[in-house]
This record gives sequence, C-alpha cells and structure tokens, in this order.
Amino acid sequence: MCGITGAYALTEKGKEFHSKLDVAIATMAQRGPDGSGKYIEGSAALGHSRLAIIDTSASANQPFTNDSGRYTILFNGEIFSYREIREELKGFTPRTTSDTEILLQGYIEWGEKVLDRLNGFFAFAIHDKETDELFLARDRMGIKPLLVYRDENAIVFGSEMKALMAFGIPREIDVDSQFLYHQFNYTPYPETIFKNVVELEPGSWMRIEVKEDPSASLRVTTGTFWSIPKPTAPKTKLTYEQAQQKLRDLMEKSVQRRMIADVPLGSFLSGGIDSSIIATLAARQTDKLNTFSIGYADEPLFDETHYAEAVAKKIGSNHTVFKLTNDDLYADLHDVLNYIDRPFADSSALPVHILCKHTRKHVTVALSGDGADELFSGYNKHAAEFRARNLGLKEQVVAALKPLWFLLPASRNSSIGNRVRQLQKFSEGISLGAKDRYWNWASFWSTDQVDKLIRGRVDKEELKRRKSELTAELGTTNDLDEVLYTDLHQVLQNDMLTKVDLMSMANSLEVRVPFLDHEVIEFACSIPEEYKITSTIRKRILQETFRADLPEMLFKRPKHGFEVPLLNWFKGELDSLIKDDLLSRKLIEEQEIFNWTAVQSLINKLHSNDPGDSATHIWNLIVFQTWWKRYIRH
Repeated sequence: MCGITGAYALTEKGKEFHSKLDVAIATMAQRGPDGSGKYIEGSAALGHSRLAIIDTSASANQPFTNDSGRYTILFNGEIFSYREIREELKGFTPRTTSDTEILLQGYIEWGEKVLDRLNGFFAFAIHDKETDELFLARDRMGIKPLLVYRDENAIVFGSEMKALMAFGIPREIDVDSQFLYHQFNYTPYPETIFKNVVELEPGSWMRIEVKEDPSASLRVTTGTFWSIPKPTAPKTKLTYEQAQQKLRDLMEKSVQRRMIADVPLGSFLSGGIDSSIIATLAARQTDKLNTFSIGYADEPLFDETHYAEAVAKKIGSNHTVFKLTNDDLYADLHDVLNYIDRPFADSSALPVHILCKHTRKHVTVALSGDGADELFSGYNKHAAEFRARNLGLKEQVVAALKPLWFLLPASRNSSIGNRVRQLQKFSEGISLGAKDRYWNWASFWSTDQVDKLIRGRVDKEELKRRKSELTAELGTTNDLDEVLYTDLHQVLQNDMLTKVDLMSMANSLEVRVPFLDHEVIEFACSIPEEYKITSTIRKRILQETFRADLPEMLFKRPKHGFEVPLLNWFKGELDSLIKDDLLSRKLIEEQEIFNWTAVQSLINKLHSNDPGDSATHIWNLIVFQTWWKRYIRH
C-alpha cells in the first residue's frame, strides 16, 4: 500500500512538470511513511511513497527497476496471486520476495495480459526506458485510486488529487460534476471535480507510446481487462445448497489470500454479519487474530460493541474496543476535513477515520467486510426496492397515504423522524420508473434543490448524458440484480471504497476487502435474485451459509447505520463556523458559486422545528467550502 504519482511529457514544454515531482511526492507522505523515491527518464518522471507490507527491506523500495535497467515500476496495492505468477515465470530468479518485482516481471513477460493473472487490488505505472512508453493500470473494482490529468503538453497521474495539484495543474471546477456532488455527496467516476481530470476506470489500463515517426504526436490508447458482470448475464445452474457451498469455498480462499503480510495484521469487527464472517474465517488462519471495533458511549442506540464482543469470544480473537464520545468525533472533524482533497461528504468518514487511527496503533493491515451489502442486497433501500417491485397491500396503503407522510416532520436525527423520512421516500419512489426511483433514492438533494443552490452554468444535456450512463442497466431485467449492479458502480466504487481509501491512508493503514475478490463478485452476480433477497430476508445466502459460524444474536439485531450528530454540532460548536465563515453571506457572495438565498434558507431550516435533511445538506456544503478555501481560493 503506497502512493504513486508522475508526469509524462508530451512535448518539451511538458517536461516542466518534472521539476514539481518532489513536491508531489511529499503530498503523499501519509500514504507511504516508510520511504520515498523518484525516477526521471525520457518523458517520464515517477514518484513513490512507500508503506511496506510484503518484503519490508530496502531492496523492495520503489521506483523499482528490473535487472536489465529497461523497465521501472511504481506500484500501489497488493497482488495476492504473486506466488502463483512467480511459478509461471520460468527462468526468472527474483532478487526480492516482493509482489512488486513479480508484477513487473509478469508485465515484461506478458504485457497487459498480466492483468488477467492478478488477484488483488492495485494501481501501477510502468515505464519502458527503451521505447519511452508508459503503461498505467487500475484494479478490477477500483479499490485503489488513480487520477489522470491531460492537456496538450503532459499527462499527470496520482493516487490523490493533491499530488496532481502539486504539479500545478489548472484547478477549474467542472460545474456538472459539482452538481452531482451535491446530489450524491461524491462525484461519480470517471469525471472529477476538476475539468481535464478523470479517474482511470476500474478494470482498465492506459498506454502512452511514441509513434515511429518522431515528428508525429504521441498516441494514447486505453483498454478494459475486466468489468462487473451485467444483470442480463446468464445465471448459475447451481442449486441453492450447491451455491452455499461454493460461496463458503470462495470466501475461505479469499480471506486466506488476504492474510499474506510481513507486518502485523488484524480485522475490523463491527458486530455486523459481514465483518463477523471475515473475522471468523481469518481467525482460522492464524493463532491469535487481532480484532477491532468502535463503540459510541453517547449514542447507545448505535453502539454494537456487545455484538462484536460476542463474535470475538466465539472465535477467540484478541479484541480491542475503542469507546467514542461525541467529543471524540468532533475532535477528529478537522483532521478529516483537512485530509480530503476533493469534495466528499459521506459523514461516516469520521468514525472510519477514528477506527483506522486507533487500529493503526496495533497493526499495519486490517481486513474489512465492505462490499457484501452491494453484492448480496443488504441495504434498507434494497428491501424497499424489492417491495416496490412486488407490491402488496401494505405497500399500497403506504403509497395511498403519501400526502400524510409529507405533513409530518422528517429527520435523520431521531428514530421517528427517520422513519417518516423513509416513508416519504418510499411513497414518492413507488410511483416512479426504475431509473428515476433509483436516482431519487440515491440522492441527498433533489435536482430542483441543486438548481436553486448553485449559480454556475450547468449543461443540462451533459447531466442527462451522465444520468443515462449511471442508470443504463436499470429497467433491463425484472429483478433486483440491476439495482445491485448499479450500486456496485455508484455506491461502492464512488462512496464506500473512496471513503475507506481516504481514511485508512490518512492513517497509513492498509485495508483489504475479501468480499471484493473478483471470483466472489463473479459468483455473486451469477446467482438468482431469490438466493439473495426475499420478502422476509436480505443477504439470504450470506446469512444462511454462515449462520452456524456466528452467534445467533447477530441475526436478530436490526440493521442501521451510524448517524454522526451533525445537527447538534451545527446548532452548537460549529454554529459560528457556519454563520461567520464557511456559509457567511460575505464568503458566499465573494465566491459567486452559490445563491445566497438558497444557503440562507437552508440555515433557517436547520434552526427550525422541522430541520429535515438540512444537517446533511449543510455538511455537504461545509466539506465543499473547506476544500474550496484550502485548494481553490487564492
């Protein structure tokens, strides 16, 4: 796990970017505290910050060059299949025990076809000194980030936006991306908040090569080596019992692969089914597994440590609980805001940051249960979608009472208010088509609200195009798989994985996700809807396959996420920051980004008896404003 960055000059002028390499590397110090290095040759300038996991010796430091001196690699991530690949490399004697060297030699041997052999998560760049060619690639699910800027003079890339900004790229906000950020709390890939900066898409590669004619321009080609199976793909012929056994086999192998490390390793243990499955399987691979969870001393409704402790007792792990108060969350607030280098407003980043910070004091690698909800239908909205597609009397009554629900105060900050909010969402979405319902349920702001909020000229046709791409598979089948497919792209890749990467790397912690082994993903996409969800159970196959392995109490608990106490903060400790600084009329009018009347109305609603989702909207703006002041304001 590391940070990578670099610049490839397309013209002589483009080589001016090379002089900024040291500054760009320095921005990634938290991603790689164990060392840094650089390489400048031909058109390429490559930089690396290292978090040593496999072969921690200096001989495995990067940039890493092969024995002939021709090929040099920057690598972020882990290749769990590197030992098998090493066996295929006949006549090759490595000088390290690192997966980095095996990956490089595999590329020398097979070119981009090496990607088909990789089981792991990664973003890497390889420079060929002889041809001056640069090759970039990103793992199948986009677990590791790779941002790319391009103009007529250079291509600049990096693990984080701050590395690209250190090279001096233009910081021109893409208003269409900003519009979607306000709707979803993130910017859906491949576009980013900046014009001319995109994310290299998951499961894809890019090659920059020189044509034989020196006077000709350089050629950039891209390709895809893997993609999530579409919901229209044929389903497995396995019986439910056979599918259960296959799921168990795949998960055992996936966890076993991810136990490879030359540094201390542990597992997150939230008390939910997903992390409990991972910890249970991991405990069978080691003498004494370290497990970690956080509890909420001030929010007993959300404290699930007793579930985690029951699992830890059953599997015999060395369990550590970090009990948090709301003051602890608040104390970490500015660390999180200051680390985020592109607008990202999932407030659960706060507890994830704290979990990673405390876990890092004990281990360098942690396993996580992320991905299971999107693969096997674990969210409340999946149950709602199932009901919307299979209407019964109860659902029809809820729809008929729609006017009533909108007369009641809705809020994420109380159990009753949140229930009203859900009834409003459901009754509103039930009358919509699959695409519009998904968009409605995935959004934190409506399109009309964002229209009133921002002043920039939005390209309505461009937004329509992006929406069409993001919802392309919805309506192609009659079951929930099309929603899960869309969630894997939208929610998992843009939100959950981004959150975990940012917050873990802020604390120099590597997080591995066994549910996102590509073999597990392909299997999950191949099983029919009824193996995943029914009218009475979500994540059916996951729960029933591992039920005997886990404490029974886990299957009787309600599923709910943790809501950070934003409303209380905004009316208390952060009131001055909002009114006198970040959302002050002076700053809003100076920026010329937002309409003051919309912002003022939002602040007034926050302090009313019916705050609704105003706290979530204010947080979205606080994140944007903090980012803008740090990186855009001159």
